[in-house]
Amino acid sequence: MSKPVQSAALALLGAAALAGCSLIPAYQRPPAPVPAQWPAIGTSGVPAVAGASAPDLAWRDFFADASLRQLIDAALANNRDLRVAVLNIEQARAQFGLKRADQWPTLNAVASGSRTPTSSGGIASSYSAGLAVTAYEIDFFGRVASLKEQALAQLLASTEGSRTVQISLIASVAQSWLALLADEELLAISRQTLDTREGSYKLVKLRFGHGAASELDLHQAQSLRETARATLAQQQRQRALDENALALLLGQPVPAEVRERLAAQRLTQLRLPELPAGLPSDLLTRRPDIRQAEQSLIAANANIGAARAAFFPTISLTTGIGSASSALSGLFKSGSWGYTLSPQLSVPIFNAGRTQAGVETAQAARDIAVAQYEKAIQSAFREVADALAGRDTLGDQLQAQQALVKATARQTELSDLRYRNGVASYLDLLDAQRSLFTAQQALVQTRLSQLQTQVTLYKVLGGGWTDAVAAAPPKPAN
Repeated sequence: MSKPVQSAALALLGAAALAGCSLIPAYQRPPAPVPAQWPAIGTSGVPAVAGASAPDLAWRDFFADASLRQLIDAALANNRDLRVAVLNIEQARAQFGLKRADQWPTLNAVASGSRTPTSSGGIASSYSAGLAVTAYEIDFFGRVASLKEQALAQLLASTEGSRTVQISLIASVAQSWLALLADEELLAISRQTLDTREGSYKLVKLRFGHGAASELDLHQAQSLRETARATLAQQQRQRALDENALALLLGQPVPAEVRERLAAQRLTQLRLPELPAGLPSDLLTRRPDIRQAEQSLIAANANIGAARAAFFPTISLTTGIGSASSALSGLFKSGSWGYTLSPQLSVPIFNAGRTQAGVETAQAARDIAVAQYEKAIQSAFREVADALAGRDTLGDQLQAQQALVKATARQTELSDLRYRNGVASYLDLLDAQRSLFTAQQALVQTRLSQLQTQVTLYKVLGGGWTDAVAAAPPKPAN
């Protein structure tokens, strides 16, 4: 290697070795602004800590229904929100690559030539070719390194954001599927009730024709029948809306084979695992949305280092190595080699407080990120507490609702028997039928709420994401 080449290379290596001072504030995770224990509502019979936690339980293990698994697979493959979240990772990865590249000099191959007339009537020629590094910033005070750390934290935040979208998507698909099953049961109840009330109306009409029933009884029976028809139409509309919502989550129409299996399935056939709640402090590592908020906080903290570096001098280096000759054929021959080395120092003197304002802006952004991180923890705590409250109370509510349906059904049978024998008025039978229909609908809704609450608890405890969808970014170098 020639002496010019050695000198230029040593200059670049020396500049890179001198760089590395960091002005980023030392990061400390803010304390979690939530209680150490979940609020006690009731006894669900599930241990608070023992057992597999939600993040350790894959969604295929949590959801055993084949139709639901098929739907979740379709959603993970076709949902546009998840696709955007994954593409955001790629965009953040590219941004991180740009910031990481700024730490290294940019080497270009350059060549030039000129022919200029001289005063004596001749032509002066000049040719050069070589390698050049232009305006490479020597990062003495860590400005470029701080921006790289900020980009890395933003990349990690995008990765956690994709996992949050996946968790929400899986839970939404499961809850929409459960809502469709409930719609099918409510439709069956509405059709059965309409058939029953149609038969009651015909019976009352026949009795009215023979003078055994009053006109009031006839119109009450007709009112009850029309109410059942209106409810059936409402349930049909709600089912169509729920199926449309599920299709949007899937990114495609609901598969025909899944739709065919709908009528044969019941909410009572589904069983979901009971999950231990763990401790509130576990959410800091379980929930990707909390980890996303923390990475955003780390990015804001790193940006302070870049803003502080603006107070200090900026040193840039321009250098070139190559060959120059007055003749094109003389390039790269002995004696034509040379190099240039041109460092530049820029010292801030006066900018009307712009640099200080930049630091204050970065510090305010960091404080905002702290508040957002704390809010994410508080929101997660509230979501888990709500889900636990639902789990602890919906079981008792379901048992009470089942007993109510059983009692109301018996009441309706007795009221119908008493009416047919002329012992009770039709108004008694009317009230019993209304109560039974309402109780049956409430029972389906309670079953739905219980299952959806279990899905929600799985979601809010951080279960449901896999690295197959949201690929982890590369680890930063030491």
